[in-house]
Amino acid sequence: MNTMLVTGGAGFIGSNFVKLVLGEYRDIRVINIDALTYAGNLENLKDVEEDENYSFVHGDICDRELIKEIFSKNKIDYVVNFAAESHVDRSITNPDVFVKTNVLGTQVLLDEAKRAWKLDPEDKYSKEYREGVKYLQVSTDEVYGALGKTGFFTETTPLSPNSPYSASKASADMLVKAYYTTFGMPVNITRCSNNYGPYQFPEKLIPLMINNCTKKEALPVYGDGMQIRDWLHVSDHCRGIMTVLEKGRLGEVYNIGGNNEKANIEIVGLVIEKTGASRDLIKYVKDRPGHDRRYAIDNTKITTELGWTPRYTFEEGIEETVRWYLENPSWINNITSGEYQNYYKKMYN
Repeated sequence: MNTMLVTGGAGFIGSNFVKLVLGEYRDIRVINIDALTYAGNLENLKDVEEDENYSFVHGDICDRELIKEIFSKNKIDYVVNFAAESHVDRSITNPDVFVKTNVLGTQVLLDEAKRAWKLDPEDKYSKEYREGVKYLQVSTDEVYGALGKTGFFTETTPLSPNSPYSASKASADMLVKAYYTTFGMPVNITRCSNNYGPYQFPEKLIPLMINNCTKKEALPVYGDGMQIRDWLHVSDHCRGIMTVLEKGRLGEVYNIGGNNEKANIEIVGLVIEKTGASRDLIKYVKDRPGHDRRYAIDNTKITTELGWTPRYTFEEGIEETVRWYLENPSWINNITSGEYQNYYKKMYN
């Protein structure tokens, strides 16, 4: 049985990924390490916490001794790194936390994986590793910056991040590429478009709008709401990651996109329609600094080279997502109490 170290596996995408692996890959044991900051929630994993192939470690990827201990006590075959500070608004107010976790944490993981996997870790010229191991860095299309009204991000688009969050993710990506070139580390990088689906932290657009619609509270929309994003169901993203882990050529970057370009205000309108709320709840607020206007991913490489395609249409995905939040009010109520209220007022009032 192979062993996979998943970092940040209690977050939105990470928890969906852990459940996919445990549900469909019974030959893989999952060790999940998560610091359980504001976005990490063990409730996301309640239905798998007793699985014999699953174990949880409460810890920070920046804790080198802890990461070293995990590698020394377990024969880790794969590392899938979701662990990251990932909310752009928070990166504007606290960029130092993003640099620490997203850059230095990634370096710690790379170092300890290299130490554990390299056949001769003392030989700096050796590029021979244990057979079958791989490190996969989960990144974002935001590292590419913003697009104009036309065009798409490809894997060769120059990196041009515009927020502290995307700059920290771009830095981590460059570290991963450097470890491949310098040390021969078996790595891949995936860059995804905007995810949506169950268990997403309610700072993000879709769960925020669903939550506020159900409570008949104002729906804060940045600027004119015409920022365009490519939307990808989290389940499709997780399957894309597994496809790259299994089939991706070493050292390569793969974009994972949903082929669903929608303006933010269009998303808000869809949520209003599906929840029966009033459009009068829409409240336009001052746009955030450095807000990219449009993202769109060209996923040709992963579809033609590895055979992955998204299973969800946006219409199916948004219907399922809204229904999930409406049927799980306790999940979102537990999150939006306490400190979240202070953050919300700071951001939108």
